[in-house]
Order: sequence, then structure tokens, then C-alpha cells
Amino acid sequence: MIDCLIVGGGPAGLTAAIYLARFHLEVLVVDGGNSRAMLIPKTRNHAGFPEGITGPNLLRRMSQQARIYGARVAEGSVDAVVPDGDGFQAMGSFGAVAARTVLLATGVINIRPDMPDALHDEALARGLLRYCPICDGYEVTDQPVGVIGTGGHGTREALFLRGYTADVTLIAPGAAHDLGAAEREALAEAGVRLVDGPTGEFELGGDRIRMDSAAGVLAFASIYPALGSAVRSELGVALGAETSSEGCLLVDAHQRTSVKGLYAAGDVVKGLDQISHAMGEGGVAATTMRNDLAERRRLWR
Repeated sequence: MIDCLIVGGGPAGLTAAIYLARFHLEVLVVDGGNSRAMLIPKTRNHAGFPEGITGPNLLRRMSQQARIYGARVAEGSVDAVVPDGDGFQAMGSFGAVAARTVLLATGVINIRPDMPDALHDEALARGLLRYCPICDGYEVTDQPVGVIGTGGHGTREALFLRGYTADVTLIAPGAAHDLGAAEREALAEAGVRLVDGPTGEFELGGDRIRMDSAAGVLAFASIYPALGSAVRSELGVALGAETSSEGCLLVDAHQRTSVKGLYAAGDVVKGLDQISHAMGEGGVAATTMRNDLAERRRLWR
């Protein structure tokens, strides 16, 4: 039986692994290789990297650091976690493992616009498609920006980006916008242009991404999909952990879920979806796990 199983090798999970390994605990990280951080062509919002750093490079460095101190990082998936005595039994592509504690750092999946995968990935790599205005709104300062979305989520994202540029267009993903009177008033006051959908074909050319719409062909320096995300909380839900209405795992101030011995950190928890925030939660979770384990057994060497 190991001390800690971490499901997810993103910023939250790897930060926790570094902490736990340095606490002299036996740690296994199971990483499916699908952290959203892997999709970041370059983040300039991460403290300590003034020239920016790619998401894959950041994760490689964090994984290497965790391994230096003794954490094991295995590629694969965890398909089920079940209670087993005073701990858990986890099964997946790596086989089975018994763990005293489990940290879910499984994140979320962005809901993508309807475009071919190859085109999507190229647009993302070139900064013509972006998912996080908090991370990279600065990069579209004074540029024409499109937001695919509607309702409260689309309105909030368009208004947030309006702080960077006066040229913001909110495009409905369906046939027409689903906006209340207050949302329309706020968007009009901010000067955000509204275009009904549906969105059509996308094309990349030079420093612009173009898309067909009900208003004709629109060209932008970048498009932000505001279509929501799917929360990867299934393992916690199967164990009976409480969730928010959106499906995020609910935790206390120390990252404990409602299931004893089960913790959660990062985007799978309701909060600010940022690398720095996820890393902070990973550190809190790891320290809590260590202290909770100390109450169950002696940890001194």
C-alpha cells in the first residue's frame, strides 16, 4: 500500500507530488497526458518566467522535479477507485494499486467549437484561438476579438475582454443569441457587437482567423470559445463525493472532499482556473494529506 495516489499530472497534481515526495511519503502519479496545460503554446502569466514558458515544458520540468525526490509518475488512466479498508483500491491501465489517500487532480475538458482537430490545434498554436482571457487577454490588446458564446457565460467573457480591446464581437453558437434584457443592455453599453449564429467554416490566413456567420465572413486576431467545459469528477462522484451544480468537487479549506481520505485540487474543484491557483491548491492538499496521515500512523523516521 502506498501513501498517496494522485490522479492527474497537471500543475495541481505535480505540485502535490513534489510536496508529498519531499515529505518522505510514497507517491504515485497516474497521468493520462491530457492536462489542459499541455495545450498552452506559451504562457506569459506565470510568475518566474518573464519570457514565457510553454505548457508542455512547464509540465516536463515539474514532473522531473517530482521524480528527483522519489515520486513515481506513470502514464495511463485510472478507471475506478473504490474504498478498501482504511484506504482505497484503484484500477486502471497501469494495473491496480492500494493507497491510503487519493488526490483527484483530474481537471476539466474545454468544449470546443465545431472545427476540424488539425485546424483547431494549428489555430491554438498560433494564438488565433484562445481559451483563457485571464491568461492571455493582454496578448489581444487593441486587436479585433471574437467570442463564441451566449447567455451569461458568453456575456461575462465578452465584457472581460472588452477591458483589453474596443473591438469585441459576441457570436452565438446556435441560430440566435439567448440573452436577457440586462445582458443585452450591458453588452450594448460596452460596445460589444452581437452576431447571430450558427458559426460556419473557419479559415486561417496570415495573422487572422476567419469564420462564416449570419453577418458574413468575420475576421479576428483571435477567437475565444465561451462554450463551457466538462468536469472530470466521475471518480469522486462514484465514491459519493459532494459536487457543485456544475459537477465540480466540493472541498473544505484544506482540499478535503466529503469522503474521508479523498482530496481534490485544481480545475476539478470550483474556483479560479489558473495554473498558479491550481499549484496553490496542490500544495495545500499535499500538506493536509501529510498531516491527516500523521494522525493515523507515525511518520517520523
